[in-house]
Amino acid sequence: MNIGEAARGSGLSAKMIRHYEAEGLVAPRRLENGYRDYAATDLAVLRFIRHARALAFPLEDVRKLLALWHDRGRASADVRRIALDHVAALEAKAEAMQAMAHSLRHLAQHCNGDARPDCPILDELEKLP
Repeated sequence: MNIGEAARGSGLSAKMIRHYEAEGLVAPRRLENGYRDYAATDLAVLRFIRHARALAFPLEDVRKLLALWHDRGRASADVRRIALDHVAALEAKAEAMQAMAHSLRHLAQHCNGDARPDCPILDELEKLP
């Protein structure tokens, strides 16, 4: 199948498929005319990548997970470790975002939101490094 068909079948854009190919995550066969020819196995890899990226796995973790997926002798503990490390990173990001939201909410509550120019939000942003 060509890249357009692979894009439709995987839910990824052709641009992202080319990016993942450049990253070495997928390697479609090349026809004599230079066009990519995606097999069903390539489509499965692309879907795997799309699902992993939808869970916000970094590209390097996707690379590791793909290697483990292809390795039938893998230890599930390796997969679990990658997943739990990612959960910890997501939870840390979520906590940081909650702190930011709390700070902004506090600043917004102290902003009159009227026609006057005084605004603690801008005053606080001015102080940031």
